[in-house]
Amino acid sequence: MRKYINLPLIFVLLLTVFCVLLNVTEPYTINVGSVHYKYPGINLKALHLNRNFAFRRGLDLEGGTSVTLKADMNGVPASQRENALDSAKAVIERRVNFFGVSEPVVQTSKANQDYRIIVEIPGVTDVNQAVALVGKTAKLTFWEEGPQEASGSAKIASGSALPLGVAQLVGPTARQTELTGSDLKQAAVSFNSNSGKPQVELTFTGAGAKKFGDITKRNVGKILAIVLDNIVVEAPRVNEPIFGGNAVITGAFTTEQAKTLQIQLNAGALPISLSVLEQHAIGASLGQASLQKSLLAGALGFVVIVLFMIFLYGRLGIVASLALTVYTLLVLTLFRLIPVTLTLAGIAGFILSIGIAVDANILIFERMKEEIRKGRSWSAAIDMGFSRAWPSIRDSNVASLITSSILYYFGTGIIRGFAFTLALGVLVSMFSAIFVTRTLLKVFYRK
Repeated sequence: MRKYINLPLIFVLLLTVFCVLLNVTEPYTINVGSVHYKYPGINLKALHLNRNFAFRRGLDLEGGTSVTLKADMNGVPASQRENALDSAKAVIERRVNFFGVSEPVVQTSKANQDYRIIVEIPGVTDVNQAVALVGKTAKLTFWEEGPQEASGSAKIASGSALPLGVAQLVGPTARQTELTGSDLKQAAVSFNSNSGKPQVELTFTGAGAKKFGDITKRNVGKILAIVLDNIVVEAPRVNEPIFGGNAVITGAFTTEQAKTLQIQLNAGALPISLSVLEQHAIGASLGQASLQKSLLAGALGFVVIVLFMIFLYGRLGIVASLALTVYTLLVLTLFRLIPVTLTLAGIAGFILSIGIAVDANILIFERMKEEIRKGRSWSAAIDMGFSRAWPSIRDSNVASLITSSILYYFGTGIIRGFAFTLALGVLVSMFSAIFVTRTLLKVFYRK
């Protein structure tokens, strides 16, 4: 007789082992009253997992600073204000990422003619430092190779004063040209008519066209570094003198890379002044206390659900509890792998999705009980139960996903975090109910 191999069960077991391994690497502390239990975590260097898989915590759990900035659009054409706001957002994201902040949240908000940028910086509790970091206008400059002594209207900078990356690309004697972001009218993404590859088109003002023509004329065959906020964003080589105020930056760009460069250049071409509307610091101690309570509530809720399912469905309840355990491990693993920035609202969305996962099992089990009362075998009841419960499970979960999408699209901050974790939990719960639960039932009731 051919040996029976249950491939779905092997897949579920391997997936569970992987999720357990990934979730035991991080040390943590459990506080219950006056009792403090410290778990040291397991180092998995043997698996060559060099990436940090620790949970990323949001502002309400990590502590930090929240700053709301108002963008002054006076002087910016109405057709370019959306691009200007996106460019300012991109510059702020770049600044805080370069500053070393873990998982900053930078969002734009528009109401009528009021343009705002909301910045949440975990781990930075100095409000003045945060405002200095995000509140200044972006500065776009162009750098060329220069002699040891100044000549013309260009400026010589010492090696220590050069922007990051300029010395390596242009040389230690690099100098800043007279061309600035105010001379750049607009940057746009286009596609080469011959190769079809994305490229970035630059359009200069009248004065900027003359400056750019002089610069390219004296730098044929050399690199011209484009610097934003004292960091090189692109360093194209000048192939020929360019007059007329229109230039094209080509290279091995992907469409996404070309769009990113366009946004960065427009940030300097369309400078908008930012003023602080609101600023406040959030202490980490409040977040830690809230996190402990949320995790305790989630653990108690999980235990109550398991006891309820076992009491109501017996052995079927045990199967559902095992599937729910796999579901929980899988969602926590996805939180680490994506990674998801966890907030208190996001944890609430995850806990809510556990209840949704149980709903699917209840629908399946009730359908199975109906089939068994009709005299069908367990094997037939399992197949019929899943096939007849699937439309209800599908429709209810699709409704939840639509709600989550609306919340994510129109919401900001913690509302989006709640919507994302809820949607992720709903998707995983469908996999858990239809695949994991069915696989375990086939094992328990194989005969």
